[in-house]
Amino acid sequence: MTTFRTPADAAEARAIQDTLRARVVLDEPGPPPGTGRATGVDVAYDDERDVVVAAAVVLDAATLDVVAETTAVGRVTFPYIPGLLAFREIPTVLAALEALPVDPGLVVCDGYGRAHPRRFGLASHLGVLTGLPVIGVAKNPFTFTYEQPGPRRGDSSPLLDGDEEVGRALRTQDGTKPVYVSVGHRTGLDNACAHTLLLARDFRQPETTRRADALCRQALREATA
Repeated sequence: MTTFRTPADAAEARAIQDTLRARVVLDEPGPPPGTGRATGVDVAYDDERDVVVAAAVVLDAATLDVVAETTAVGRVTFPYIPGLLAFREIPTVLAALEALPVDPGLVVCDGYGRAHPRRFGLASHLGVLTGLPVIGVAKNPFTFTYEQPGPRRGDSSPLLDGDEEVGRALRTQDGTKPVYVSVGHRTGLDNACAHTLLLARDFRQPETTRRADALCRQALREATA
């Protein structure tokens, strides 16, 4: 595990991204879809109290049964700046992951990896710091362009920055809006999309994200009651 350092300002944060980006591993396919474990991580905020709560929920990748789950409560120590969201979230997410009693396997972030203006979103940052295979599955495409994929589950189209494919718009359920999948660390894009489809068995979002979102919201309510 690489130690997380809180930057003093946005310029230092971008410099950290530039340094760590060179350590992203892009030539590994990642774990086979539907095997081992998949862990969703998500955060919830109380901005008035500067409280952030992270949740990590481990699922059996084949059955989607919950194997383990943890939460962690922290303080918001970095302002909201587009493109630098990881610096608000990662310390508490790391604490939740470290508290897990089992190996998390593949980690699924509600955010971006390569589909980031600096090619270093939360999924890449978390992967480099932990050494784990990580993918990003976001609800919105950030600043990139794409054509609508076909209407059926499994249809996809490239998420583009100019001519560069930085991720994919992926339809996880017939007739629903796509999600936006990108590589974080130690996975390939084809594999990331296959994982996403298997984890999004019944809903638009992967079950990893749905479970982690519900758990961190519940934990935030309890932490601020």
